[in-house]
Amino acid sequence: MPEDVSTLSFEDALKQLESIVARLESGDASLDESIGLYTRGDALRAQCEARLKDAQARIEKISLGADGKPSGIDAFDGG
Repeated sequence: MPEDVSTLSFEDALKQLESIVARLESGDASLDESIGLYTRGDALRAQCEARLKDAQARIEKISLGADGKPSGIDAFDGG
């Protein structure tokens, strides 16, 4: 799991996060391992949240014409 979370797709980050949650819920991890898993999980959660916010912002940039139908997509600056 040393891979940088910023390079993961939403789906890959979510899979890793689900795996971490399952491992923590099982109670089989040592305290030190649990702390490491929690730290990694928090980074993955933040990555998933950022990807979702980005997707939401892109969706909100769809322009509607006078008839209420999509007429184009405004550029998304990502910032």
